[in-house]
Amino acid sequence: MIGHELGGRYQIIERIGGGGMALVYRAQDILLNRNVAIKVLRQQFVNDEEFIRRFRREAQSAASLSHPNVVSVYDVGQEEDIHFIVMEYVEGQNLNEIIKERAPLQVDEAVRIASQIADALDHAHHNQIIHRDIKPHNILIGRNGRVKVTDFGIARAVTSTTITQTGSVVGSVHYFSPEHAKGVATGEKSDLYSLGIVLYQMLTGQLPFLGESPISVALKHLQEHFEEPRSVNSMIPQSVENIILKSMRKNPGERYQSAQEMLLDLETCLLPERRTESKLLFMDDDDEDSTRIIPAIKPQMISNTRSGSKLTRDSQPDEERAEPKKASFWSKPVLWVSLTVLLLLAMGGVVWYVNKTFTLPEVTVPNVINMNETDAVRTLQEKGLEVGIVKQLYKEGFDEGIVHQQSRPEGAVVKEGAIIDLTVSIAKPLEKMRSLTGKTYEEAVAELVQAGVDEDRISKTEDFSEEVETGKVMGQSPDAGSDYDPATVSITLKVSKGKKEFPMENLVGMSQEDAEAKIKELGLKLAKDGIKTEPSFETEAGLVIGQWPYAPNSLATPGTEMVLTVSSGYPPEAIKYTFEVPAAPVEEGKNSKIRIVYGDARGDNKEWGTETINTTRTFSVDLVLAPNKNGAVSVIRDGELFDTYLVSYIDAKQGTVPVPQLPGSQYDENSYDHWDEEEIENPETGRIDQGAVAQVVKDNKNKNNGNGKGNGKGKGNKVRNSNN
Repeated sequence: MIGHELGGRYQIIERIGGGGMALVYRAQDILLNRNVAIKVLRQQFVNDEEFIRRFRREAQSAASLSHPNVVSVYDVGQEEDIHFIVMEYVEGQNLNEIIKERAPLQVDEAVRIASQIADALDHAHHNQIIHRDIKPHNILIGRNGRVKVTDFGIARAVTSTTITQTGSVVGSVHYFSPEHAKGVATGEKSDLYSLGIVLYQMLTGQLPFLGESPISVALKHLQEHFEEPRSVNSMIPQSVENIILKSMRKNPGERYQSAQEMLLDLETCLLPERRTESKLLFMDDDDEDSTRIIPAIKPQMISNTRSGSKLTRDSQPDEERAEPKKASFWSKPVLWVSLTVLLLLAMGGVVWYVNKTFTLPEVTVPNVINMNETDAVRTLQEKGLEVGIVKQLYKEGFDEGIVHQQSRPEGAVVKEGAIIDLTVSIAKPLEKMRSLTGKTYEEAVAELVQAGVDEDRISKTEDFSEEVETGKVMGQSPDAGSDYDPATVSITLKVSKGKKEFPMENLVGMSQEDAEAKIKELGLKLAKDGIKTEPSFETEAGLVIGQWPYAPNSLATPGTEMVLTVSSGYPPEAIKYTFEVPAAPVEEGKNSKIRIVYGDARGDNKEWGTETINTTRTFSVDLVLAPNKNGAVSVIRDGELFDTYLVSYIDAKQGTVPVPQLPGSQYDENSYDHWDEEEIENPETGRIDQGAVAQVVKDNKNKNNGNGKGNGKGKGNKVRNSNN
């Protein structure tokens, strides 16, 4: 069946269970893209109308129910000789598996499970459906803790653990009620009796009645008292034990009257005020079917009866003396003898019937491990044994389809028809590769190692990415969703190095608007407070004078936030001063080339420009002066220094800057001195030494201030440039 597609819609994936009548598979509903459970009638029953009728009844019973604690039926169908029911798939365990693993369960957990079962039974009983086979095997517990009751209306084949009534399966021997054992009609209270046994088993880890054969267990349900739960597990509150005692009364009239009544008791039994309530007591009246003690029959009673003699008044019991003439017919020995004989005959008949019906020959279990499934099934059937659940489970060292476990060991002696469960190896299941994209490399490696992948088989490659941040996985091989074997797979993780770096452009000197546009163009960001302003002598207002964190030509990473420093213009103490510089040609009427160089707070040796003149002219030079930086203007004629003038910050501020005069004119105390070219020219660079100029002018000015007039034509103090 594995891989088969039922009804053109359900893709069979694996076998997950089964019983005497049907097998259960997990399948994929291709239309709705969900997992479902599919119950398929065993092939040996496909021509048996009675089994088909029971199989359909199960579907009809469960389909009429809609409750969160009942497994839903989605579909029912037939494909050729395959009869199937499509049901809700519950991912988890059945209660029988949980009891085997962890019993006894915590009291609150057991009560919670029993409450949900009672809720499901209440819904079923209101819909006139009796389950008749409540047991842990039919209780599914999902991963979210939700309890689901399944197998409503199911009819199981006759096995060593089922009892039949006129050909109809009525339940499993360890969980059915006394009325089941009697063969009388069962009702709602029978389901509640079975639920009481399930609660008993959850809290004690054992069944209330055990025996060597099904019939012995059935008789114990009828005749014997079970060991009380608190004597097995002292942790059970009295209020919870009372629920078990009441639900497992042999007389249905003494049990809960409905599943709803039992549910209400379960919901309140763990309240503090109820935990220590008194033990529930019952009157144990004799049942008509219970074993009785019959008085011994004396020989003289038999002889007297045969001879027709009468008992004398003195020989009669005290009760008969009161009314000697009206002795009860039922007290006559003949009747007691007759009843005794009839009872013995009836008991003998029952024993004969039971032995004939349920006593089966014994069989020695063969070894089927290392056989393929087909041969193992045939071998067991030849021995008169039945194959129950065939579990598909990978086992290292066993090929696919080979049996590696059987529920009964080789050599075990069992009854003919006993069920043997098998575990068959399948191909090693592959894992689905998980998506690691967006995780850090360390997180991805830790997740893979936890999944069973050896860290030595995990490698890393790196690359730039415009979308994925540095250090995070942006690709993987094998791809997410692909099948892989954790024990052998080699995995490569592609990790982002972030955005690719590039040489940073120079933003200094740009306007703020142009610089911001360039930042965006380069894939950078302007920081939240990314514009700072500073005054500057060198740069006019609105132009960039600094950039951070990337200097021009350094490697920049896209997405980084930038900070710009923008000039706010000259500082408040700066003075703008226009200095008028006179210049004359070598000879009037002939052309001379005039070059003007100046220095101020913005820097030294700045070129003003070049002009050609043939007559005396005055040129305007704009200077910016600072308290710690005076101005100086040099005039160079035909390649030779003509004259240099100092403009003092203090003079400019006070408006006392001397008016420059051309060489040869009459000087007054406010006029400039001038000097020869060789006195202020740097012989190494050929440029005017502004510091020497300033010093000469200062010295001359001091002289002028000292004697009240200039030095005439005076050359002033001669200043020679030196390297020190």
